Amino acid sequence: MLEENTLAPDFTLPDQDGKEVTLSSYRGQKVILYFYPKDNTPGCTKEACSLRDNMPGFGEVNAVVIGVSPDKAESHVKFRDRFSLPFTLLSDPEHKVMKAYGAYGEKMLYGKKTTGVIRSTFLIGEDGKILKVWKKVNTATHGEDVRKYLTSLT
Repeated sequence: MLEENTLAPDFTLPDQDGKEVTLSSYRGQKVILYFYPKDNTPGCTKEACSLRDNMPGFGEVNAVVIGVSPDKAESHVKFRDRFSLPFTLLSDPEHKVMKAYGAYGEKMLYGKKTTGVIRSTFLIGEDGKILKVWKKVNTATHGEDVRKYLTSLT
């Protein structure tokens, strides 16, 4: 997994509306880039709603939220609409970006080794460098945890 103070790998992926999104187009803003396993599942829904509920605090510090999962655009649209998610969701079905960030690979799930998406979040600074990495995420409080960290930077 990538570490703090390293340059975040640039990428281009399609969003929920089929539009190509490139990370470097967000230079000059902070980016909360979070990787999650699957739309409309309990943990992923808690995490997305926690981020959604903390959006006003992110805007105050010039930060945007981008979620990445292997799901297709159609799934992202349903997820976004069902939970009123005001941020971009990207599709990475081949796990290329996830692997570049170390957010896909071997993990423990219910005591068994499995391969899949490793729930993690990267806070990327205005200059494209990683400011903070959350390798373990509490889905219910993640948005608040990120907001508190962002507020501590000011």
